[in-house]
Amino acid sequence: MKHSSLLCVAFVLLGMSACARYERVSLTSSIDHVQPMTGLVLSPRHEALTTYQDAIALEDFGWGPNRVVIGKEGDAILYNWAPLDSMLDAIAARKHQAVLRWRYEYPGNHDTPIEGATGVPQYIKDLPDYNEPFYRNPNFDGGDTYYADWTNKELQWFTMQFYTDFAARYGNDPRLAFLEVGFGHWGEYHIYATPLQMGVNFPSKEYQTQFLHHMAKVMPMPWAISIDAADAQYTPIVADAQLMALPFGLFDDSFMHEGHELSSGVGDNETNWNAIGGEHWKTSVYGGEVSYYTHKDQYEFLNPAGLYGVTWEEAIAKYHITFMMANDAPGEYGTVERFNEAGIAAGYSFRVLDCQTNGRKTKVTITNEGVAPIYYDAYMAIGDIQSQQSLKGLLPKDTIEVTISAGLEDGTELSIACQRLVPGQEIQFNADIQ
Repeated sequence: MKHSSLLCVAFVLLGMSACARYERVSLTSSIDHVQPMTGLVLSPRHEALTTYQDAIALEDFGWGPNRVVIGKEGDAILYNWAPLDSMLDAIAARKHQAVLRWRYEYPGNHDTPIEGATGVPQYIKDLPDYNEPFYRNPNFDGGDTYYADWTNKELQWFTMQFYTDFAARYGNDPRLAFLEVGFGHWGEYHIYATPLQMGVNFPSKEYQTQFLHHMAKVMPMPWAISIDAADAQYTPIVADAQLMALPFGLFDDSFMHEGHELSSGVGDNETNWNAIGGEHWKTSVYGGEVSYYTHKDQYEFLNPAGLYGVTWEEAIAKYHITFMMANDAPGEYGTVERFNEAGIAAGYSFRVLDCQTNGRKTKVTITNEGVAPIYYDAYMAIGDIQSQQSLKGLLPKDTIEVTISAGLEDGTELSIACQRLVPGQEIQFNADIQ
């Protein structure tokens, strides 16, 4: 009886401890730099990269698969991934991550001895039944252009196998934030000014259907296609409910140009966004490149007064933009300070609304003040102990309460943990709790 009474007392005391009252923790914190995987983007070779290094979190580049493919042996593609690893290492050393686009066609491409050469691997080009169409194209998409030969079965097989192999090696690599994929000029789902021959100089709709389902199956990182894929002349996507349900994101490579919005009287871009976008932004990244239609577009879009009647902040909020390439933006309006400010406005932005602890557990209430969710798992953490609930997919203006199985003595101990960051990166949050 004596031992039984002692046990009862012990259990009561333990229960009282477990149910100790939660008390609010004072917490002051602020976001003062661009968050990982968001913001304005410069290329790895940009002459202003050093100056703007702390005002960006992403760098972009586009390659043909021929940069890493050296041949084929049996049923296996042979790779030399060293050039890609070298590029990704250099980007990560600057505390940035990469946005990579694979493409075949590059009008007027001068990176090879043959102007306008495709990014198709040489072993395929050497096949006797492979013949690339060629067009002289002096118009908007200008420059001599060779096109991948989509009648070729090896090219069709290679394209899907290439992404399978790439996903296996790099799909969970924190040096890469997002992937852009597609066909046609620069992988943008169009070959304007060139006669379209489906299944010849552009993949057939049947093949595209197979490819997109394959991407959804093998690619673990967020991947995006051009908004031009809304054009039924080129793709089957909008007319196919199963394709529209796939987890693709979108990129817009003429963002904020004069005729971007329907209100301008033109509105091809907004029309495409409306047709193919839907709710994809809630689970898949939206990005792109500020327009090059005129020099003014890149040079002035960061003007706080706006461009063509729309400010940067209004545009990214409307389209839930996470990143945007802006190589020609540095200058009068694109100062380092403005880059940082504009970058912070893009993507996710977390604020801790409440933080309470009972000495054993800590409850954190957090909201997303940004224009898009974060697309990778991220967790509130105290030291090495993380919440079980992820912040991934927390939509703008939505709120979540998470619990961390640790007490909190000082608000400075609270952080956001994410395995998809490179060394030197951190996810910040705003807070003003007294």
